[in-house]
Amino acid sequence: MAHLTYFTGPMNCGKSTLALQVDYTESTAGRRGLRFTCFDRGGEATISSRIGLVRAAIEVTPSFDFWAHVTGELTGGRRVDHLVCDEAQFYTEAQVNDLARIVDELGIDVSCFGILTDFRTELFPGSRRLVELADRIEMLQARPRCWCGAPATHNARVVDGVMVVEGDQIAVGDTEGGGAGVVSYETLCRAHHRVRQPAVGRGVDATPDPLPFGEA
Repeated sequence: MAHLTYFTGPMNCGKSTLALQVDYTESTAGRRGLRFTCFDRGGEATISSRIGLVRAAIEVTPSFDFWAHVTGELTGGRRVDHLVCDEAQFYTEAQVNDLARIVDELGIDVSCFGILTDFRTELFPGSRRLVELADRIEMLQARPRCWCGAPATHNARVVDGVMVVEGDQIAVGDTEGGGAGVVSYETLCRAHHRVRQPAVGRGVDATPDPLPFGEA
């Protein structure tokens, strides 16, 4: 029985690395797969990991039709055993619906990889639909850490050294930082995301306010 699986976690947890590993492992078993991506930091039509792995992939645009593409492969006499779908948080709800249909009606395994929430801590539409439809959700175990040492669970957008919580949901950037006006991202624990402190010495003081014991 085919399955729709969503592998997820914050940035820097190895999603793209695992996507390429799954594709490699499936291929060594003689299974033919298709790789998809969307807004990869390495450029269009590419799955790239931060440890240096890079493979070509099919770019998913808002108008891309998964069902038509896969059935076109099959009717053209090309076998398709599995799909690897990276950056799945950027897919539309209709595209996720098509992935579920591919699993159910064509018997093809679909493995999706992406982050759950954006820099505002709100679910991406693609991630929300995957949570609603996936047969299995796997939280990746290579958990990044906040600068304070706590496990990082939230993605922060940083512009000119300042964490921002307003703007377009999609703005491509990486965790390496950059020059003036360049969008970058950091992974933070909930506490430091809540007070908008992306790194030591930036933002506001994260020291908790004293409790009002002893006040008159």
